[in-house]
Amino acid sequence: MEKRNLNNEEEVKKSTFEERKKRNSSKSNQIDQKRLPWWVELLFVQIGLPDKWLIKILQTKKNTHNFYNDKKKFIFLIFLFLFTLGYFQPIIRDSNSKLKCQKTAFNFIKDINRFKSENLKTLEMLSVNFCNGGNEIEY
Repeated sequence: MEKRNLNNEEEVKKSTFEERKKRNSSKSNQIDQKRLPWWVELLFVQIGLPDKWLIKILQTKKNTHNFYNDKKKFIFLIFLFLFTLGYFQPIIRDSNSKLKCQKTAFNFIKDINRFKSENLKTLEMLSVNFCNGGNEIEY
């Protein structure tokens, strides 16, 4: 038994650095592969959060990744719809406020005695002009 140990020691002494590196390369690869992500290291090793949370987080991450891969097209269409809706929202809001202004101005002009007998097209024209910054009501 002692002879074997002596033989191994002699081999280690005689071997070059490159040979030792080749023998131990598998160990260094295993160490590199087992490194934890930084957030796991920080939250669960350094701070000490419960391991149950890590399991739930990793399951949720896996389920989310699978859902995204299965429904890519659907998610893209929803995103496109929401983007379009958000893009046109200011235009819709501006048009709605202008229509309310025109309706209020139309009713106001119609209540004035001298314009009661006028036709509706003239009243609409005056209300649009008033809402766009004109002051034709005074005349």
